[in-house]
Amino acid sequence: MLKYLNADIVFQEIPNETTLAINLTKCPCHCPGCHSPWLWQDIGEELTEKSLCGLIGGYESSITCVCFMGGDSAPEEVEALATDLKQRYPNYKVAWYSGRQHVPGNVNKQAFDYIKLGPYNAHLGPLTSAGTNQRMLKKQQDGTFVDITTVFQKKIG
Repeated sequence: MLKYLNADIVFQEIPNETTLAINLTKCPCHCPGCHSPWLWQDIGEELTEKSLCGLIGGYESSITCVCFMGGDSAPEEVEALATDLKQRYPNYKVAWYSGRQHVPGNVNKQAFDYIKLGPYNAHLGPLTSAGTNQRMLKKQQDGTFVDITTVFQKKIG
């Protein structure tokens, strides 16, 4: 069962999108230096199709994307919600921030427009760091995914 703690409008997680980011709990990754260790706990409310529509309803005309922040404890449920979301709101992009190195084999990547992969490694930094191990992938029109991580890294000089 997926649970979420909160949701908020964000502008930096997905390039060029006004995103409703939903913080999922029960994260099994436990990355050292994690900025949200409270999301490791089994807390929050169940995230269902109904509760997801309720979250979206408060922001429906303000957002262009919905991002599942976590969900590695139940990736098939994240995919199912993403698939339902695409059917109900076909104009929205759907993103998933995962701490895993790879999308699990039983999860259909095509349910997502963006996928962030990789655990947080403090010595390598987040997506904004040139040395990060994390990768942001964007789905192309032909269904393939390309790495757009460099979009997050500001050029200096």
